[in-house]
Amino acid sequence: MDSLRALYPLFAVIAAYLVGSLSFAVIVSRSMGLNDPRTYGSKNPGATNVLRSGSKAAAIVTLLLDAFKGWLPVMLVKWFGQPYGLGDGTVAMVGLAAFLGHLFPVFFRFVGGKGVATALGVLLATSWILGLATGATWLIVAYFFRYSSLASLVAAVFAPVYYVFGGGVVWPMDKSIALSTVVMSALLVWRHAENISRLIKGTESKLGSKKKG
Repeated sequence: MDSLRALYPLFAVIAAYLVGSLSFAVIVSRSMGLNDPRTYGSKNPGATNVLRSGSKAAAIVTLLLDAFKGWLPVMLVKWFGQPYGLGDGTVAMVGLAAFLGHLFPVFFRFVGGKGVATALGVLLATSWILGLATGATWLIVAYFFRYSSLASLVAAVFAPVYYVFGGGVVWPMDKSIALSTVVMSALLVWRHAENISRLIKGTESKLGSKKKG
């Protein structure tokens, strides 16, 4: 029994990765009769690119479900994990696993999105105040500059800063969660490498722009 108990964190991480691997941009687009988001715009299977299809409803549903799949695994561990020995270390690994599932989904040939909404879901589950602060950062930058990618980059950089400065004051500080937040932030910046290049060149698409062709 003790040997099985030692495997519970691994089971939780695998389950979180599989949940994260559900690419809702593709699933929602197919169910609503829209084109595959991997075939137009930025070709990124995420809510922002689904918005370029012209369907705001599909984009909103995609955004909510992508965030939910990051939020749910973390909350399940926080709600029910303690009797099984699943603590903050598992919370950190599960959140990161769900995020990695979105980036490299096993059900979609490991070609996924950039993970902004899923990361936000993870942060909201970690601490709703942390999630709201990061989300507010995204909204402020997006409102004034109209670039989703720029808003995502700024929010990604500030998320671990918020966690560290709020740790021990607004929420309990845990090094494993801090590390996972830094890793998610770094991966988000890496996934936006092409967007950074377009932002520098001035060719990045603004929010609300339709797909070409």
